[in-house]
Amino acid sequence: MTTSTQFVERCFSALAITLLLNQSVLADDFQIQLDVLSSGFDKKTCWVHPRAGTLPAGTPGAPASVPAVVLTMNKLLLTGSDVYYAINDMRTDDLGKTWSSPSPHKEALGRWDNGDGTTRSICDFWPAWHAKTGKLLGIGHTVWYTADNKLLKPRPRHTSYSVYDPVRRTWSVRKNLAMPDEPKFKNAGAGSSQRYDLPNGDILLPLYFKDPNNAGPGSSTVVRARFDGENLTYLEHGDELTVPEPRGLGEPSITRFHGRFYLTLRNDVAGYVTSGPDGLHFDKPKKWTFDDGSDLGNYNTQQHWVTHGDDLYLVYTRRGANNDHVMRHRAPLFIARVDPERLCVFRSTERILVPEHGARLGNFGVVDVTPIETWVTVAEWMQTTRPDPFDYTVPMKYGANNRVYAARILWAKPD
Repeated sequence: MTTSTQFVERCFSALAITLLLNQSVLADDFQIQLDVLSSGFDKKTCWVHPRAGTLPAGTPGAPASVPAVVLTMNKLLLTGSDVYYAINDMRTDDLGKTWSSPSPHKEALGRWDNGDGTTRSICDFWPAWHAKTGKLLGIGHTVWYTADNKLLKPRPRHTSYSVYDPVRRTWSVRKNLAMPDEPKFKNAGAGSSQRYDLPNGDILLPLYFKDPNNAGPGSSTVVRARFDGENLTYLEHGDELTVPEPRGLGEPSITRFHGRFYLTLRNDVAGYVTSGPDGLHFDKPKKWTFDDGSDLGNYNTQQHWVTHGDDLYLVYTRRGANNDHVMRHRAPLFIARVDPERLCVFRSTERILVPEHGARLGNFGVVDVTPIETWVTVAEWMQTTRPDPFDYTVPMKYGANNRVYAARILWAKPD
C-alpha cells in the first residue's frame, strides 16, 4: 500500500512539474489594450509606418510624471508603389488619453528636389530615445522618384536621420549617415530597423544594402555608430548576411536578451533569424519556425522584437490565418514567445495583437513606454492584392478604414 501510494504521489508530482513547465510557456502574463489613434482617409492617400519613441518623464519638454510619446508616420499615395510624402507626427503627454493632431514636417522631413528632375523623400522612419545624449533620434532611409512619381531604377539609398526638439516640437533637417565609399553601400539604408543602444551610447543599427548595378541578392549587416546629439557617425559594421533566395535579406531588427544579441530579417520566401555574442557577429541565419518544426509562415515582410523581463517575443504576420485576401498575408498582427535557444516561436503562446480587417498591417513599430507598458503601433495600409493593388475599396469591404492603432501590451495592472 505504501509503495503504491508513493508511486501515485510520484506520478502526480511528475504531472504537476509538467503542467508547471507548460504553464511557463502558456502563461498569459500580459493583457492587450487596442487603441485607435485615428481613422478615415481621403481615398487618395493613407497613413503608413506609424512608429513611436518616448521622452522620459522629467526630461526637457516632457511631463514631470509620465513620458511623452511621439509617433511619426507618412502619407502614402494610393495609386503608386511606395510613394511617400512628408513625415508627420502626433504626440501624447498623458499616456495615450489624448493625442495631438498629425503635424507635417515638410521642410525638415519632406520631399526635396535633386535638381535633375528626380526627387527624394525619407521613409521607414523610427524614432527612439538615445539615453546617452538625452535626444529622441529618428532613423530611416531615402527613397528616390522619377519626375512622374515612380520609383527610380536603379536608385541609390542612404540612411537618413533627424533629431526631435521636444520644446519646439520640431525635427532637425534630415542628414545622411556617411558609409564607406564602396559600390555595395551606394544603396544602403536602415529603413524600418529596430536598433539597440549600448550602455556607452554607441548604436547597433541594422541596415541592408546592395550595389544598385548588381543583380544578385541583397545583404544585411549591423553598423556600430556613434551619436553625439547632432551627428551620427559610422564606426564599423559586422558580418554581411545573405541567402540565395530572391532579394536576399533585408529589413533587419536587433535586440539583446540575456546577454546575447538576436537579429530577425526579411526575405521574399521566409523570415529568418540568427543570434550572436556581440551584436556584430552572428551565426548562419535560419528560417523562422514554430516549436514543432513547421514553417512560421512569415514571408516578404518585416518582424520586430518585444523583450520584457525573462521573456523574448516576436511580432509578425503569417500565412494560414484565413487571410488569403490580405496582401502578402500581412494581417492580423501576431505576438508569440520565442525560444532563445532553438530560435523558434512557441505556437501555443501566439496571440493576435491587431485584428485583420482586410488591410495589411506589415509595417509597424515597437516601443517600451513604461516598465509595465509596451506599445506596438501600426496602420491599416489601404492597398490590396493584384490585379488592382490600388483598389482601396477591397480592404474597405472587410471593414478597414486606415485606422492607426496602438496595441498596448500591459505587463501588469495599472497602479
